[in-house]
Amino acid sequence: MRARPPAAPPLPLASLTLRTTGRALLRYARGQLPRIVCGGLLGLAGTAAMLAQPLAAKELIDGLGDRRPVTGALTALSVLVVLGAVLRALGQYVLARAAESVVRGARHGITGRLLRLRITELDRLEPGDLLSRVSSDTTLLRQVTTQSLVSAVTSTLALTGVTVTMGLLDPVLLGVTAGVIALTCAVLAVTMPRIARATARAQAAVGEMGAVLERALGALRTVKASGAEDRETAAVHRSADEAWRSGVRAAGWQALMGTSAGLSVQLSFLCVLSVGGARVASGTVEVSVLVAFLMLLFYLTQPVSELIQATTQFHVGAAAVARLREIDLLETDTAPEAPPESRDVSTGGRAGPPATVTFEKVSFRYRPELPDVHRAVDFTAPGGRMTALVGPSGAGKSTVFALLERFYEPTSGRVLIDGRDVRDLPLADLRAGIGYIEQDAPVLSGTLRENLLFAAPDATEDEIGEVLVRTRLDAFARALPQGLDTPVGHRGTRLSGGERQRVAIARALLRRPRLLLLDEATSQLDAANERALRDVVVDVARETTVVVIAHRLSTVTMADRIVVMESGRVRATGTHEELLAGDALYRALAAGQLLVP
Repeated sequence: MRARPPAAPPLPLASLTLRTTGRALLRYARGQLPRIVCGGLLGLAGTAAMLAQPLAAKELIDGLGDRRPVTGALTALSVLVVLGAVLRALGQYVLARAAESVVRGARHGITGRLLRLRITELDRLEPGDLLSRVSSDTTLLRQVTTQSLVSAVTSTLALTGVTVTMGLLDPVLLGVTAGVIALTCAVLAVTMPRIARATARAQAAVGEMGAVLERALGALRTVKASGAEDRETAAVHRSADEAWRSGVRAAGWQALMGTSAGLSVQLSFLCVLSVGGARVASGTVEVSVLVAFLMLLFYLTQPVSELIQATTQFHVGAAAVARLREIDLLETDTAPEAPPESRDVSTGGRAGPPATVTFEKVSFRYRPELPDVHRAVDFTAPGGRMTALVGPSGAGKSTVFALLERFYEPTSGRVLIDGRDVRDLPLADLRAGIGYIEQDAPVLSGTLRENLLFAAPDATEDEIGEVLVRTRLDAFARALPQGLDTPVGHRGTRLSGGERQRVAIARALLRRPRLLLLDEATSQLDAANERALRDVVVDVARETTVVVIAHRLSTVTMADRIVVMESGRVRATGTHEELLAGDALYRALAAGQLLVP
C-alpha cells in the first residue's frame, strides 16, 4: 500500500479588504477594460437621454398650455425615448460580452494554476471544492466585474443628474425626496454586511458539497459495496442544506433591502405629490414643474434599484474573489519556459544516457510537526541497471519516487541525478527524462491512443506498435471495437486492473526515459503477464536506469541491486543471494513468499 501524506488543515477563507478586492477585480477585468468602458459610456448616454425626457415633457405641457405648436417637443420626446432604450440595450450587450470574456479569462488562469500546484499544496485541498471555485465562483465574476462596477458608476452619475435636475426644478421638493430616501440608506448600511456574510457561507457550503460528492463518486463501487449510499447522501444533503440556509438568509436581507428601496420611492412620490400639489394650488410652482418632477422621481427608481443591486453583487463577488484569491496564494511548480525536447534522434530518441540516482543522507517529513518518513536514506542506483526497493509497508519506498520527481523537497540531505541536485535542475527537464508508473496505474478518460500518447504526443505508429507488443497489449488493442481509438471510460473503468497497469507501463515506455520508476507495476498482473513484463523490464534496464518498488519479490530477484528499507531507513543493500545470506528482514520476506530454497 502506498503511503499517503496525512491530511492537512483545511484552507482558510482569504480575508480581503475593499481595496484588495477592487485590485483583484481590476486584475481579472484588465483585458476587457475597453469594452467595459464602452458599455458604460453607452449606458450613460442612454441614461442622459432618459433624464432629458422630463424636460421635453415639461416643454410639451407648457406648449399645450400656451397653445403653441408642440410638434417639435413631441418629436424630441419620442426620439429621446427610442434613443435611450437603444443605447441602454446596446450598452448591456457590450457589458455582457465583456463579462463572459472575464469569466473565460479567469477560468483559463485558474485551471492553468491548479494543474501546476505543488503536491504539498494539493494535499491540503479537496478536488470537489476546487471544481466549485473554477465553475460557480468564476461565474460570479460575470456580475461583479462588469454589471456591478459599471452599474455602480452609471447609477451614481444618474442619481447625481436626477438630483441636480430636481434641484433646478424645485429645491423644496428635492428636500422632501432626500428626507425619505435617507431612510433607505440607513437600511442599506444595516443589511449589506449581513448579505456579504450569508453569501460567503453559502459559497463555502457549495464547495463543501462538491468535495463530499466528488469523494463518493470517486469511490462509488466501495460506497455501494459498503451499503453506504444513505450515509453519503446524507453528508451531501447536510452541505446542501447549509447552502440553502445561507442562501435563504441572504435572500431575506436582499428582499428587505429591495422592499425598502421601492417603498422609499413610493413614499417620496406621495410626499412630493402632496407637497407639490399644495405648492401648485398656492401658485408657487407651475403644474408642468410638478409633472416634470414626478417623472424624474419615477425615473429615480431605476438608478436606485441598480445601485442597490450593484452593491449586493459586489458583496457576492467579493466572497467569490476571496475564494479565487486563495488559489492565487498557493505555491506552484516552476512553469517551464519552453517544453523540453524529450525526443532526440542523436540519442536514440531519448533525452540522454541512462541516469544515475543517488540519495545522500536524505531525511523528509510531510509537515514540521510530523515525524520523519525518511531518516538519513543513503543509496545509489547505477545508470543502465535495475535497482529494486523492497521492505514492509510504510518503509518509505514510494516517497523515494516522490522526492525524485520533486513532488516534495527533502528536509535535509540531497537527491542527485548524475551528480546534480534535483533542486538545481529545471523542473521540466527533470521530469522529461523520467517515466513514472504509479502504484494505482491511473488511466485518464479518453481513448486508448490518447492514454498511450499522454507522455509522448509525438510518438509514431511504429513506436506505438512496438510498445504494445512489449507490454502484451497488441492482441487486446486489436480486439477492441475501434482499436486504439476505443474510449476506456472514466478513469479506465472499461479496463481490468491488469490492463490499466499495462497501459500505464506502455505509456511510460513510449516516452523512452532516462530513468524509469515502477511502483508496484505488476501487482495486478497474472503470473504469465508478470513474467512477460518482468522480461520487458529486464530488457529496458539494458537501455535505461530502472528503479522498481515491489512487495512481490519474484518481480525483482534478478535486479542488479536490491535496497531493503525499514522504518524510513536503508538497512541493507545487495543482490538477491547476498541479502538472503546477510539480512534477516529480506530473508523473512522471501520465506513468506516461498522464495527461499
